[in-house]
Amino acid sequence: MSQTRLEIAVRRAHPDDEEPDRLPLRWATVARLLAFTAPHRTQRNTLLALCALRAMALPLLAWMIGAIIRGPVTAGDGAATFRWLAVFLAAVVLADVALYWRIRLAHQIGEVVLRDLRDRLMRHLLTQPLAFFHARRHGSLISRMISDIEAMRNGIQNNFFITIVSFGQMTCAALLMLWVNPRLFLVLLAIVPCLLLVHAAFRGKILQASRLQQESFSRVTSALAETVQGIRVTQGFAREETNAGIFSRLVHTLAGNVVKTASLSALYLPLLELNAQGFLAALVGVGGWLALDGGHTGLGDLVTFFFLADLFFSPITIIGTQLSEATLAMAGAERYFRLLDTPPAWTDPADAVACPPLRGAVEFREVTFSYLPGRPVLHAVNFTAAPGQVIALVGHTGSGKSTIIGLLAKFQRPDSGQVLADGHDLADLRQETLRRQMGFVFQQNFLFAGTVADNVKATRPEASDEAVRQAFRDLDCLDLIEALPQGIHTPVSEKGRGLSLGQQQLVAFARALLADPRILVLDEATSAVDTLTESRLQAALARLMRGRTSFVVAHRLSTIRKADQVLVMEHGRIVERGTHESLLATDGAYARLHRDFLSSTT
Repeated sequence: MSQTRLEIAVRRAHPDDEEPDRLPLRWATVARLLAFTAPHRTQRNTLLALCALRAMALPLLAWMIGAIIRGPVTAGDGAATFRWLAVFLAAVVLADVALYWRIRLAHQIGEVVLRDLRDRLMRHLLTQPLAFFHARRHGSLISRMISDIEAMRNGIQNNFFITIVSFGQMTCAALLMLWVNPRLFLVLLAIVPCLLLVHAAFRGKILQASRLQQESFSRVTSALAETVQGIRVTQGFAREETNAGIFSRLVHTLAGNVVKTASLSALYLPLLELNAQGFLAALVGVGGWLALDGGHTGLGDLVTFFFLADLFFSPITIIGTQLSEATLAMAGAERYFRLLDTPPAWTDPADAVACPPLRGAVEFREVTFSYLPGRPVLHAVNFTAAPGQVIALVGHTGSGKSTIIGLLAKFQRPDSGQVLADGHDLADLRQETLRRQMGFVFQQNFLFAGTVADNVKATRPEASDEAVRQAFRDLDCLDLIEALPQGIHTPVSEKGRGLSLGQQQLVAFARALLADPRILVLDEATSAVDTLTESRLQAALARLMRGRTSFVVAHRLSTIRKADQVLVMEHGRIVERGTHESLLATDGAYARLHRDFLSSTT
């Protein structure tokens, strides 16, 4: 695949990485970003005052030098010269103190704003339904949280406040030059259009290049995350060279975009400096001519103008650098706000109430659901589960079993119909209060970095270590956990690395048991556990499910046989229901599944 086709494929597969065309700088985005400083307005306003003080300080110091030369130095008054120098040094100290506090406060307010940005985005992401995460690459979401917010760091801490100081310094220097000698100031006005032309020519190009650079970085980050997460598939299908080639092309694209951005910046800054040096040459020529012509321009005016001219032009280079760097911050900010502005596909209604204590009765009434419009995966599903019953969901992959579980947990919302718990429509209940009375053991259980005990306590952080041991004891597997190097305090790496798949399942079982749920969901819960381990779990599961309404998605007959009700799913419909024995007697869909299972295990 050529590089062009590769890029097209990546963009089509992951449209969330696309960046719409926009103006080089969007003041609405800048204002929205600065709005995050509002809760810290005391620090922010103090910082702005220090920026104003710093902007005026250096031009005033330059004017003082010229005043000393024009006054006491020209008059030969040594005492007055030393007095003015003392005032000058005091002003220098004041300017440096202002610089110290400006830098310190800028970093302080920058860090708290970045903290708020990350906190706001994390809270927003946690409100999104599962479909939101299924539709996006995890690497892209991580890039928004890490690299884009880091790109905004420099914009908040440096670019904005340094630009304010630089513009303020230029303004003060220009006003003082106009006051000191209006005729020399005309030289400055003649050079300004050249500066504006250079700035206009490069600003858009640098922004576009930096945007491509940030997009390329995001794709590299996403590709790296996917390669690491999918290493088993990569090696299993011998895709090492293919994936390495794709990653290499993405890295080369990133390097090319970085070089392009740097090349534009490298040309932009020298052109600005060339304009500044041209002004100084013109200043010497015009100033010297005015002095020789017998005008009012003296040595003091020329010295003052040289200092003020340097203070006027040096910020231009600084501003150019800051604007160049700010394009990265702008790209990151717009990506961040675009994600932050993505509303949840659905939310609880404003009048949703807390879920009352449940007994465990569950009912589906004419429930229809589709992941894509017009393509339902559940069709008018109806069933009732009494408190304490065990409901087994069986059927081929894609028949709708896990979708029923998702609707019961309110991970999704039905297109039509009702899902009820103890007669309460789940649509009227707040999600988090419902799930606190539910326990889950999924087919692929995620374990967090920490210890075995930390993961079991995920549902009850206040639980004691003894409560954790008791949960494993009730599952009749404490000996398996205590056999680990540090027992329940054995470290667990990200995604459960360090534990076998069966051990991870045991931790997930204990986590569900510790939650003491009224409704228990076991989604292929023992499919990854060997037969010997499962035999030990069956008795514990029976105790765990006693008195709790339990929904079991399973292929193993040992689990299905004990169900009070078996729901047989085909193409999103319940085609049969009953007990294991009664369904076998009808010799229908369940009996066929049963025969297929027996033939596959012999």
